[in-house]
Amino acid sequence: MKRKGKISRKTKETSISVDLNIDGKGKYKIDTGIGFLNHMLEQLSKHSSIDMSIKAKGDTHIDLHHTTEDTGIAIGEALKKALKKSVGIRRYAHAMIPMDETLSRVAIDISNRPYLIWKVNLKVEKLGEMDTELFKEWFQAFSQAAGITLHVENIYGDNSHHIIESCYKGLARSLRTALEIDPRNKKTIPSTKGSL
Repeated sequence: MKRKGKISRKTKETSISVDLNIDGKGKYKIDTGIGFLNHMLEQLSKHSSIDMSIKAKGDTHIDLHHTTEDTGIAIGEALKKALKKSVGIRRYAHAMIPMDETLSRVAIDISNRPYLIWKVNLKVEKLGEMDTELFKEWFQAFSQAAGITLHVENIYGDNSHHIIESCYKGLARSLRTALEIDPRNKKTIPSTKGSL
């Protein structure tokens, strides 16, 4: 069974296409029009081994909020579509990611019960052209659209670039593990309810 998802999302504010393959090699082609967001999504693809092709155009002449949020929504929707009924997945995973002086922890439950806990404080207002408050918006949009319980915590760190990048890499590594097929339960849904 191929686990691929393709989404086209168009609003008056953005136009976004996402094509992903959960069982890929981490190949990516990403153009959101926002340099730093591109960099983070490249990390997400590479370290999760999910192939991603993402093209986004948005009203960045106003600000970067709509493009950032809608990109999170579109990636989440594509992932949920690719998962179908989540048969055989491990479901839970976590990662501790060091990046120089920074350490961040990410834990996920692919439960179809979206929830975000965000314990990340950044010392600067911008990274590149992005307002740093937009990172929480991206993670919130992604977790809601994908149906994932997502806990993100920066334990310590000084450099805001390192902090955010470690959060995206933590999400990537957690997704890689949680989305793997469990060899002991290949044909079952990981829930006593019988569905997620």
